[in-house]
Amino acid sequence: MKLAVVGGGSTYTPELADGFARLRDVLAISEVVLIDPALARAELVGGVVQRILARQGHPARVTVTDSVERGAADADAVLIQLRVGGQAARLGDETWPLECGCVGQETVGAGGLAKALRTVPVVLDIAERVRAVAPRAWLVDFTNPVGIVTRALLDAGHRAVGLCNVAIGLQRRFAAALEVSPQDVVLDHVGLNHLTWVRAAHVGGRDVLPEILAAHADLLADELRLPAELMRRHGVVPSYYLRYYWGHDAVVEEQRKGTPRAAEVASVEAALMDAYADPLLDAKPEILARRGGAFYSEAAVELLAGLLGRGGPAVPQVADVRNRGALPFLPDDAVVEVPCTVTADGPVPVPLAPLAPVYAGLVAHVAAYEELALDAALRGGRDRVYDALLAHPSIGQADLADGLADRLIAAGRGHLAWAR
Repeated sequence: MKLAVVGGGSTYTPELADGFARLRDVLAISEVVLIDPALARAELVGGVVQRILARQGHPARVTVTDSVERGAADADAVLIQLRVGGQAARLGDETWPLECGCVGQETVGAGGLAKALRTVPVVLDIAERVRAVAPRAWLVDFTNPVGIVTRALLDAGHRAVGLCNVAIGLQRRFAAALEVSPQDVVLDHVGLNHLTWVRAAHVGGRDVLPEILAAHADLLADELRLPAELMRRHGVVPSYYLRYYWGHDAVVEEQRKGTPRAAEVASVEAALMDAYADPLLDAKPEILARRGGAFYSEAAVELLAGLLGRGGPAVPQVADVRNRGALPFLPDDAVVEVPCTVTADGPVPVPLAPLAPVYAGLVAHVAAYEELALDAALRGGRDRVYDALLAHPSIGQADLADGLADRLIAAGRGHLAWAR
């Protein structure tokens, strides 16, 4: 099997290699191609990837290229994990919204819209180039904002699935607390990308989430930075990203006083690149854990195994897919993040219990924003940017949307062809 990674020069790629090596019995990969315009960086990362695979006895060949067409030719699957504008653009996403009193975050609110506007056209261009040389390849998108990017790919007719590590991270967290195998924990994880709630965690057919909350709510609250009482009251474990909605003003105050995550990640990436320059390094360094994206490699392997007819996960896997009635209050063509049965025909949402109004209202609100955000990313124009900002639940005021639209366009002009 040939696997191509667009954005293969990412400092995160050695985490993927470690997962591929450990799970080679689940997914037999014969070739890994790292595709990245920053060729020298990708070659450095590629050397580490090859050494990690070799150390664990994995036979896959690793190659590096700056050409999408050469790298993706005849690939069975293509992982997309790029960041248009790099950490510098992310730093902007996390800072200029604060000038208007709005949360600064790369996937939520004005910053998330800015990322979508500069990312969607680039991903669609890459996907078309992949389709020309590998028309049957599955595209697995890990590029944020995953829900919007995945819908753009699906609307353009690509064989695409979105993937996030929030669900698998909680699954692994619960399994460790219960001292069971992660595969024994089946999550009822429902919502949109970066706006989800775990409503149940089944082990052997029994919902153990009440036990988890009773024993671990305070620790989970520290990790998710959400009130333990909120989880106890509703009997759910939300995504960490819910704090940007239900704790918006407190987060803004924290961000104004703290260091932007982009600055922290840039520092970690510099240290990682120094480590990768060591020709003897053949294992992922400990500092990689601070980069984020934990368990993504395992989620990717499980998903690809199902998509490529290698058996797939024994239990439903959470992915970002067409709604298809999973959440009846949303259009069928919306992209939702829900448990799916994954086969070579693609992922299909499993039947779900209705989503409670306290969550459904916010999900519907954000889904409407995402539709407007995609329209702005595809067609451009200040009016479309303004409408998307006005529709976002963390903004929702005309004066705010007006000021943020000007700031977004000024900050992103270099990446927005229509704004130059």
